[in-house]
Amino acid sequence: MVLLKIISFLIYIFTSLFVILATVSIFYSQKIVVPYTIHIPQGSISGVLESLEKQLETSFYKIDGLTISYFGQPQAGEIMMGGGEMERWQFLQRVTKAKSIISNEEITLIPGETTLYFLQGLAERYSVDFENLKKFWSEKSPIKEGFLIPNTYKKGNETLEDFLQRYLRMSNKIHKERASKYGKSSKEWLEILIVASIIQKESGNVEEMPIVSSVIYNRLKKRMKLQMDGTLNYGLYSHQRVSSERIRNDNSQFNTYKHRGLPKIPVCNPSLEAIEAAINPAKTDYLYFVRIKDTKRHKFSKSYIEHKKAIERNR
Repeated sequence: MVLLKIISFLIYIFTSLFVILATVSIFYSQKIVVPYTIHIPQGSISGVLESLEKQLETSFYKIDGLTISYFGQPQAGEIMMGGGEMERWQFLQRVTKAKSIISNEEITLIPGETTLYFLQGLAERYSVDFENLKKFWSEKSPIKEGFLIPNTYKKGNETLEDFLQRYLRMSNKIHKERASKYGKSSKEWLEILIVASIIQKESGNVEEMPIVSSVIYNRLKKRMKLQMDGTLNYGLYSHQRVSSERIRNDNSQFNTYKHRGLPKIPVCNPSLEAIEAAINPAKTDYLYFVRIKDTKRHKFSKSYIEHKKAIERNR
């Protein structure tokens, strides 16, 4: 009788241990979507977990804190994680083992800059081959132009290629979130980016952007050619003045003086403000605009006669 009780007790213990181990195994095998980098704040483990919850939109528990403490103390700062999916235990281990990025260098992409011009500047700055960088970009980016979100970013002790891939991931995340927010398909979102890029090239004035947007859509509805200089500031022509000779001789898809409709890809990398203007154009009847001399503003017109008068007054 005593022996049976001992055996029953041992079975209970082993069964309980098995259930606990199985539960822990399942818990730590959970997949976590991890960004390329995360920020680890200075302070307590609980503060670290709270910060990670906000960054990863994933719940962390006291047992995670105990696991981190077991592996070691995380280093405060920007931590390179590599992006993608990993199991919870792998993530917690990497958080404690990874070194913070040395972020002394800043790389800025200004709104309206073309990707080719941006890559050329990076190639010169870091003494890498421009052609190889272009090839790398064409293999990694979903579209050749207009995909990067303009901003200033930190470059750590990573290769230029790794930085660009990280930049692409961040931009892709923003595009997916925005497209989902406005219920746009991939094809529709590409058209939004194309319109936004033209808006950006035509006006750097945020207040005017929705009005410029309305002109683009109004002309498209009437099947008028856009006839906008900004579309010819594509690629390495980004900062070149558009001359009448250039308008005559450029046969590319970007010449909206010759071709009706939108180019097939964006002209440049538009700002979030320009993207917003492309999604929400102002309600106007304007079909034309001309830059007011010595200012960053434009005179908008509903008819060609009004437009010609505005041009004459602006000379």
